[in-house]
Amino acid sequence: MRACDDGPGGGAAGGGMMAPLAPGLADVAGIDPFGAAIVPRCLVVDDEPRLRQVLVRLMRADGFVVDEASGGEEALRSMQAHPATLVISDIQMPGMDGFALLRELRARWPDSAVVMVSGNGDVQTAVGCLAVGALDYITKPFHLEEVRARLTQVLERRRLVLENREYQFRLEQKVAAQARRIETQFLGGVQALVEALEAKDPYTRGHSERVSQYAAVIARGLGLEEHAVRAVELGGRLHDIGKIGVREDVLTKPARLTREEYEHVMTHMMVGWRILSGLVDDRDELLNIVRHHHERFDGAGLPDGLAGEAIPLEARIVAVADSFDAMTSGRRYRDDGGKVLEEALAELERCAGTQFDATCVRAFAHAVRAGEIGLLPRHEPARPDAATPIVVPAVAA
Repeated sequence: MRACDDGPGGGAAGGGMMAPLAPGLADVAGIDPFGAAIVPRCLVVDDEPRLRQVLVRLMRADGFVVDEASGGEEALRSMQAHPATLVISDIQMPGMDGFALLRELRARWPDSAVVMVSGNGDVQTAVGCLAVGALDYITKPFHLEEVRARLTQVLERRRLVLENREYQFRLEQKVAAQARRIETQFLGGVQALVEALEAKDPYTRGHSERVSQYAAVIARGLGLEEHAVRAVELGGRLHDIGKIGVREDVLTKPARLTREEYEHVMTHMMVGWRILSGLVDDRDELLNIVRHHHERFDGAGLPDGLAGEAIPLEARIVAVADSFDAMTSGRRYRDDGGKVLEEALAELERCAGTQFDATCVRAFAHAVRAGEIGLLPRHEPARPDAATPIVVPAVAA
């Protein structure tokens, strides 16, 4: 079968050096995902040496490093050693035919542009090649000018695909960097709120930081993914942010609260939720913690009276951590310095299934008794001029 028509400009089947038809075909290949090689590679696969050499000379003349193979198995070995930007393959070959080779190429080297060549001009064959992943289908006999034009289109298409992928990758990097900057700014704003709140009641300095650490231990014990653990940690730091709206005389009262004062303190969940809703409307887990960390598993909690698994898991986790730290911390109106560790665990376990989610209690108790975490350090009340970093405090309800 003839490789090409012997019309003007098409006599490439004969011997001798072939001049390039026009400059720049190799330049069209674009981004090379296979390495830093400046010159792109082409692999020509055909079991007929004469036809193979026609294409080899064409591609070399136009700037490619060209490898050649007489069959599918040899072509795969060549690709393994030197992945090619462009593969031109015959279909009808002994052993592994062109269709089988095409499937392997698409699976293992999806960035390679593959062009199939065949003496069969059947439309179904062409459609089958394109369906499997070939970028073009050329029938024999071919004219070299036509081959070159078709390859130029194929390589241009491949270049655009790879450039678009590179653009998407860089765009995703920029978006991620911007998201990190926004989160940093958000945390800075939150820290300012925390410092303002701490200035009102430094007696319980460190409560929210301890709640954050206890909650993270529970989250990990429940097998949550790391991004969920980080959300619980942050939610633990923010859970009492609404106390910025509690009257200072109530927040710092050195005696037990009256019913009216208690009800005033317990508005902090909704106050905090409203504050954060304007800042993090896309962070439901944070809003859930701030709003629902005083819900009870039996439905007798505040502010919405949710029960059981209707309470978001992150809020159930923080509820356990919050109560544990409150029980083990001293208060102005209490001189015992809080419960010891085992007493606090026993109280959590006694209230599991009523006030707390029993699964969260078990996860925390297991972590404590396994030595994964113990009582975290407490801070003494700060002097008015103290410059210690401030973290959200809690007030015993």
